[in-house]
Amino acid sequence: QVKRLHAYKRQLLNVLHIIKLYWDIKDNPNADFTPRVFIFGAKAAPGYHFAKSVIKVINELANLINNDPAIGDKLKMVFLENYRVSLAELIIPAANVSEQISLASKEASGTSNMKFMMTGAVTLATLDGANIEIKQEVGDDNIVIFGMDKDAVYRHYESHDYYSRGIYESNPVIHRVVNSLVDGTIPNCQSEGNEIFDALITYNDEYFLLEDFQSYVDAQARIAQLYADRSRWMHMSLMNIANSDKFSSDDTIRQYAQEIWQLHLPQA
Repeated sequence: QVKRLHAYKRQLLNVLHIIKLYWDIKDNPNADFTPRVFIFGAKAAPGYHFAKSVIKVINELANLINNDPAIGDKLKMVFLENYRVSLAELIIPAANVSEQISLASKEASGTSNMKFMMTGAVTLATLDGANIEIKQEVGDDNIVIFGMDKDAVYRHYESHDYYSRGIYESNPVIHRVVNSLVDGTIPNCQSEGNEIFDALITYNDEYFLLEDFQSYVDAQARIAQLYADRSRWMHMSLMNIANSDKFSSDDTIRQYAQEIWQLHLPQA
């Protein structure tokens, strides 16, 4: 997941899932588990304190997981410092999974999702931004979709019925994961953990992470299952590459010319 660090892009949802995997392995180290390396690259705006707190938690969680002998090579976490084009040139072609998990209705488009698609990564996504177009191009079988769509999000806005504390108090998995931010499980980030806890529980989880959590967990399990089937995974990867031609500057310029500038262009 490499992109600007912002609450609506929900790097924190990724973090919550990783915490769950950490506890799964600790509870049952002999269970069958598809080894995973989670890679983050992000910068926060200079005055965006919450985003910087998330970066701090990512790094401290990585220190915990990467140095726990009970976890071993089953789970690793990497935060790329100073994420920029030169790092993108390395990590995007190397990635197997493209995490595009913003809250539906918040992402204008996105471009990293297109770059990942072009280099063969399988997209794990909400129906937001260009993820919708990627799904249209590759088909339902070659992308993994989870979470609320924009209509479900808007219904929450209209009815004012979302209550994150209720989810937190009634779901023991979510309760344990969220508590890990503040109970000392993750070292050296007490103030940051409390800030994030308050955002999720006290201030009612503005970006509906807890609402989408189980759907995201299920989608990640689906990713692990698909990856274990090498033939199926390679097929999905190739289908993404083969159908990525829509996302070109030529297509964008033609669409602008026809729909915005009202120009009549000769057919190619």
